[in-house]
Amino acid sequence: MRKFALLLILCSGTMALAGVSVSAPANGSTVSATVKYVASATSSCSKGISAMGIYTAPYQLAYTTQGAQLDTELTLNPGVYNTVVEEWDNCGGASTTPITITVESGGSGGSAAVTVTSPKTNSTVSSAVQYVASATSPCSKGISAMGIYTAPGVLVYTTPGSQLNTTLTLNSGVYNTVVEEWDNCGGAATTPITITVGGGNSDSGTFTNLHQEAGWNGYALLPPLYNICSSCVPTGPQATWAMTQKISSPSLSGNSTRMDIGGTTVYSDILWNNHLIGDFSTQGMPDYNHTIIPNIYNFTYDVYFYVEDPGVSQALEFDINEFVGGNSYIWGHECRIAGGNEWDIWDNAGQKWHPTGVACNPLANAWNHLTLQVQRTSDNQLLFQSITLNGETSTLNYYENPTSTTWYGITINYQQDGNFEQTPYSVWLDKLNFTYN
Repeated sequence: MRKFALLLILCSGTMALAGVSVSAPANGSTVSATVKYVASATSSCSKGISAMGIYTAPYQLAYTTQGAQLDTELTLNPGVYNTVVEEWDNCGGASTTPITITVESGGSGGSAAVTVTSPKTNSTVSSAVQYVASATSPCSKGISAMGIYTAPGVLVYTTPGSQLNTTLTLNSGVYNTVVEEWDNCGGAATTPITITVGGGNSDSGTFTNLHQEAGWNGYALLPPLYNICSSCVPTGPQATWAMTQKISSPSLSGNSTRMDIGGTTVYSDILWNNHLIGDFSTQGMPDYNHTIIPNIYNFTYDVYFYVEDPGVSQALEFDINEFVGGNSYIWGHECRIAGGNEWDIWDNAGQKWHPTGVACNPLANAWNHLTLQVQRTSDNQLLFQSITLNGETSTLNYYENPTSTTWYGITINYQQDGNFEQTPYSVWLDKLNFTYN
């Protein structure tokens, strides 16, 4: 065997110096069942590297790949493995690097995971794509790094630690991106995120079926001041409330959400709020660099709601809120059922409701379709454009002035008001979409 190897070297003219560099897993490390292998090979062979492979035991070749780079994951049972990473060049030479690992039992430590809050998979985004993600791992040594692949094998961004927050600039097209974490035990986990990148820096989009999403918070508003009651709890007694998702009936989509109000304090209200973009975003759009919200001026709140007996409600309220440039823009819309069945809109500066003269008569035991359109004007005024209820559009074209704030973000509200008896009642929401541009 030694003579044959020597003959190969002499025939090739020069000795082919070679080496295998393994960056993961670390030799002697303890890893999870999914073992990440990353390695590269070099050789003085003029014809280059032919292939690389991984042996999990003598004569057990578990993986091979062409070329001088190796990046893969092996799933192994618990135990100690004397693995070997090998390269073969095109001159007939080879070299190896032994890597001994201990694979932990997965029962005690849980599993590694990558949670991506932005962007959402299958979403359409602008060319500036913000990625926000975090990672967990049963590895006792913690997370080493996280990264983003924009295509198989194309690692465009890495950061140390278990938190990732960055913005990538991408051309138009469909991307099958992957966010990955690597721990200090040699393990790794991935989450695929498919996105469609539109042309240009279009700060526009639609949140669909928001009634099904997380991030809603409920608050009790008690008379006479109607400030948020910090001591109130959903079980009462002053005011009671609940939000129950995944309701199959009544429903248009097969997945509606029921909103309940009750309690002992008459004329109490329940406000539900969701932070969409900016501060405390629940939808993965924190806009830390303030590059999105300043360019958003137009909003559409589109929802279907079902109520068995509208007469037991004092009012139903639907609000759009934008906080930007030190100004607070609150487009409040209240269907005042008791006291006249009329739409009121919110006077920001005067802090009071302004009657519009537009009738609001929601149907009982039926789905009502509501669409609200508003705008922040170029001279920083609130424009209430129109209200459409059950196919009938009323054009308002009413202007208000903003107030001052230190908040930054875009939120929406939904509110149910209690009547003179605080009669408990439910409203079902479905197909709640919110469009901004």
